[in-house]
Amino acid sequence: MNINELLEKSGKSKNAICKDLDIPRANFNRYCRDEFQRIDARLVCKLCEYFECGVGDLIEYDED
Repeated sequence: MNINELLEKSGKSKNAICKDLDIPRANFNRYCRDEFQRIDARLVCKLCEYFECGVGDLIEYDED
């Protein structure tokens, strides 16, 4: 996922985003490090709304 790029552009901290979206910091960190096991559609929707972006801006498909 490209969350780190969006974080950098927004200037927001991870703590602020987790608080604003009411999501656990540990879960958010896993997404930031690409260490998640499944994609939570609700979280993706929340992030798209928050960053005012599309799903393609968050998720990138890599065959590796």
